[in-house]
Amino acid sequence: MSTKNSSILTKKYRLVLSAVHMVYRLVNSTYNLQELTLRLTRLLCQFIKASSSTIYILDPKKKKIILKAIFDNKINILVTKKKDLAKITDNEKKVLSGYSIFEPHLIALPLVGEDIIGAIFIERKKKERRFQEFDKEMLSVVVEQSVTAIKNLQLYEEQQKAILGSIKFIGSLLRQYGRTNNTHTPVYFNIVKSVAEKLKIPKDEVDSLYYASVLRATGAIDVPYEILAKKSQLTPEEFKIIREQPTRSAELIKPVEFLKPVLPYILYHHEHYDGSGYPSGLRKEQIPLGARVMAVCDAFEAMTRERPYKERKTVAEAINDLKKHSGTQFDPKVISAFISLSKQKKFRKYLSLTS
Repeated sequence: MSTKNSSILTKKYRLVLSAVHMVYRLVNSTYNLQELTLRLTRLLCQFIKASSSTIYILDPKKKKIILKAIFDNKINILVTKKKDLAKITDNEKKVLSGYSIFEPHLIALPLVGEDIIGAIFIERKKKERRFQEFDKEMLSVVVEQSVTAIKNLQLYEEQQKAILGSIKFIGSLLRQYGRTNNTHTPVYFNIVKSVAEKLKIPKDEVDSLYYASVLRATGAIDVPYEILAKKSQLTPEEFKIIREQPTRSAELIKPVEFLKPVLPYILYHHEHYDGSGYPSGLRKEQIPLGARVMAVCDAFEAMTRERPYKERKTVAEAINDLKKHSGTQFDPKVISAFISLSKQKKFRKYLSLTS
């Protein structure tokens, strides 16, 4: 073999190893199927020097595309609206049926595990250089690694849904039998999410805030009914039991691995910015930002909801109350974000629906 050919083979071998390493790193740092597909499209365009990349994910019954991620070297697009296979192009149908396409400016391969779970398309513009056989080999390497990762994430997400569904069911039973009235209004998480995004909290942490919103009162199962139903002022002993609820809630969900990032929000959303809250007396930045967001949203919702033992406040009155406690009970940064959002029509509508 000539030195030139040997050099070319060495270069290709290094590229394949690099591709394997990059996909491995990507897979092991991504725990969400949507994020994985978006990042894979970017990696493909970068590594195979394609002008665009698209990933399709099929539903288990193979009748619809349930997810489509696209990257054109400028923007990433995620399409989650389901699409019937009868309404897609011939090329898309062909590859999602298990066939490969290898053309001068298009390569498409099915994602095949035990069955077809989706497809990957990469394209170059007509004026760009043609794809070579090695480009197809590189794509095959990515496909092989991606299939296992996608199937694992799908299984993981199904397990998440099943566990969360079970916990929600327990929560509904608690409400049905009067074990807790400490549940949120339907728009509560819209308010939390808006404030979190305003503060540029990462998406995975926003997802954790959603679970925390759903699960924060699970500890009520251990609180005596007469305390939960009491309409008069609690005694010091009764209040001590109520203060233990965040810790009880956290203990109940602690064994569930995927909910571990949620624990700090459940544990610390009753902490106060000045350190006077519970259960640990944390203050300022010691309190997770998500928990500080929940504290403000919880307080607003509590003030504006109808209760048998107190008059509800108007949106304006509740916002004024939040301002008064900025820097003591609440993080001024979160209050500022909340007030700024309250001037927007959509957020204002959320606030009006908490009563």
